[in-house]
Amino acid sequence: MKLDKDIGKVNSEALFLVASSTELFLQFLAEQSGRVTLEKKKRTVRTEHMRVAVKRHRATADFLLDSFSEPPQPSDQQTSMDRVKSRPGKKKKPVPFATRSIDAFFQKFS
Repeated sequence: MKLDKDIGKVNSEALFLVASSTELFLQFLAEQSGRVTLEKKKRTVRTEHMRVAVKRHRATADFLLDSFSEPPQPSDQQTSMDRVKSRPGKKKKPVPFATRSIDAFFQKFS
């Protein structure tokens, strides 16, 4: 607030109220985002979890939803996890010239 050129002085009580309100709002947002994360059976809060939490609370959505970037559109391409799950056997990638894979380090030399 003090960085705003239009504001000359800030009453300490007003500053305290703004700081307290901000703290309560962030606590609310964190709790709601955490709930969404648990509902989706994830362990890490991501932007999309926060977006869902904001959408669920109308008053918050009115001013904050525009601040989030657009969610990625679902594509026809598989995600990396889908590709790993769908592989029947592990295929080894060719190793670049003059390098060894890490497995070679642990093999006995004969």
